Amino acid sequence: MCICDLKVGDSKKIDNIVGDPKLCKRLFALGAIKGTEISLKQVAPLGDPLIINFRGFDLAIRKKDAKNILLEEA
Repeated sequence: MCICDLKVGDSKKIDNIVGDPKLCKRLFALGAIKGTEISLKQVAPLGDPLIINFRGFDLAIRKKDAKNILLEEA
C-alpha cells in the first residue's frame, strides 16, 4: 500500500521508502522514517501533486514519488 491508496484525511504509518536515492535521502532528512504517522491532506484537482502531512508540517509531493512511500497494512 502507498500514499496514493489513501483517501483524504486517512493516515497510516510509514513502512519503507524505495526508489530514487535522492528522494529517499531527502525524505529521511525531513523525518519520514519507518513508523512515522503520515496522512493525506489534499489532492490537487487533476490528481497531482498530493499534499501529505507528517511530523507537523505539510509537504507537496508528486504522485510518481508518493508511490515510493510504502505504508503499513494494519
